[in-house]
Amino acid sequence: MYVCMYVWTAETMDGVEDEQQGEKRAGYGEYILKNLSHELTAKHGKGFDYSNLKNMRQFYVAYPIGDALRSQLSWTHYRLLMRHDDPQKRSFYEVESVNSNWSTRELERQMNSMLFERLALSRDKDGVMALAAEGQVLKSASDMVKDPYVLEFLGFTQENRLLEKELESALIEKLQQFLLELGKGFSFVARQRRITLDGRHFFIDLVFYNYILKCFVLIDLKTGELTHQDLGQMQMYVNFFTRELMNEGDNPPIGILLCDSKSESVVRFTLPEGNNQIFASRYKLYLPTEAELAAELTRERQAIEMELELREAAHKK
Repeated sequence: MYVCMYVWTAETMDGVEDEQQGEKRAGYGEYILKNLSHELTAKHGKGFDYSNLKNMRQFYVAYPIGDALRSQLSWTHYRLLMRHDDPQKRSFYEVESVNSNWSTRELERQMNSMLFERLALSRDKDGVMALAAEGQVLKSASDMVKDPYVLEFLGFTQENRLLEKELESALIEKLQQFLLELGKGFSFVARQRRITLDGRHFFIDLVFYNYILKCFVLIDLKTGELTHQDLGQMQMYVNFFTRELMNEGDNPPIGILLCDSKSESVVRFTLPEGNNQIFASRYKLYLPTEAELAAELTRERQAIEMELELREAAHKK
C-alpha cells in the first residue's frame, strides 16, 4: 500500500501542491487528478483510477512523507482515519486502533459514536492532549466512565418501551459488543448478583471487574428517570462490596447507573462532594447523528462546568 502511495506522491507532488496553492476550484482539481489517472495507469497499470487518486491525495495531505505510519493498520483503517481533519482526533483513533486491535468495522463504529469527544468531555486541555497522544489510559474511574453510552448494537429504537429486565437480557445476549462499548480492561463477573442484608435480598443487575483499575464495576440499569433512591441504593451496593468483597490488592469498587434520563441537580445533591465512586450515565439505543451527539455533549459539558462553579462558590462562603 505505502509503496504504491509514495510512488504516486513522488511523481505527482507538484501537481497536488499546484492544486492546493494555486487555483482551488473543484473543477480544476478534478481535471488534474483525471489527467494523472490516465498517465499513471498507462505507466504503472491498475490502481490509479480517479477515486483512488482522490484517496491518495487525501492521504498525502494527512500523512506527509516523513510521518511515521503504523504497520498494524490497513489502508482501509487509514481511509477511515482520513475523515478527520482534526489531528488530535485522528491521532487518538490511530493509537486506539493499534492498542485495542480494532477491526475497520469497530474503528468506524467508534468514530461514528464520537468516542474521542465522549472521553474528552470531563478532561482539561492537557488531558485532551494526552488522550490524543496516548489513547485512553485508565488511571481513575473518571477515565473509564462515558456519558452517554451508545447501545445501538442491541437493535432497539428510541421508541421502544423497555423493561429493565429486557435491557439487561439484551446486553447479556450482546455481551461482546457491550464489553467493547464499556472500554478497556473489563471482564464479566455476574448477572443479578444477590446481596442479603437482614433477610432482605437485593440484586445488582451486572457486575464486572476491571483488571486495569483493579476494581469491581457494578452496573444498575434504569429505564426511566433516575431518582435519588436509585443513587442511594447504588451507594449501598458499593459500600457492601467495599467492606465485604474486596480482595487484597483491589481498589474500591465503582458503581455506574445507566439510565434513560437524569437530573444533574438530583445527582449532585444526592452524592457526596468529592465522589469518585458512583456515576450516573445515560444510554442511547440508537447511534445519534454527529450533530445530535455534539449538542448533547455540549449540554453535558455545560452541566459539568456549572457544577464546578457551584462547588467553588460554596467553598468560598
